[in-house]
Parts: sequence; C-alpha cells; structure tokens
Amino acid sequence: MEYIYAALTIHKAGGTVDEATVKKVLEAAGVTVDDSRVKALVAALSGVDIDDAVSKAVAAPAVAAAAAPAAEAASSAQKEEEKQDDGKDEEAAAAGMGALFG
Repeated sequence: MEYIYAALTIHKAGGTVDEATVKKVLEAAGVTVDDSRVKALVAALSGVDIDDAVSKAVAAPAVAAAAAPAAEAASSAQKEEEKQDDGKDEEAAAAGMGALFG
C-alpha cells in the first residue's frame, strides 16, 4: 500500500510519478524499497489518468455500501433456512434409529 500512497502523494503534489521519485518518497518515509515493486508500480500507472481512477474509486464504495444491507438480509435469511433444514434431517434420522430398536 505504501507504494500506491507514494504515487498518489507525488501526483497530488504535481510531480511526475517515476521510479526515482517514488523511491525518494518511500525512503523518506522509512520504507525499505523493493526496486521490482517500484518498477511494477510505475509500469502499471503509465498511461493511467490518476484523477479519473481516484474519482471512480470514490464512487464505487458508495454503491457497495448501499448494497451491503440487502446482501446481509439475504445472507441471514439463507442461514435461517439452513438451520430449519438441518433440524428436519436430524428428526428423520432419529425416527429411523427408533425403528432399529423396536
């Protein structure tokens, strides 16, 4: 995460997100820098409009947060149904065992 935060900080400050700048920010923060991760980050961000990506990322949690209560209700209903099914199976098994012993 610190690599992404470094890139966002550089971008917000108006700098160019390149390997040297990302390394400087990470070293200033006291992070042991992994050169391959820095290269991968810079390569992944090349050609990406960071402002657009951030604005889309901010909108996504709002949609997910609105859907969460409905998903939770469906999940609890499913759990309740499973509990009811489990009780019926146990009763049928117990009835079968009674026939064995007369």
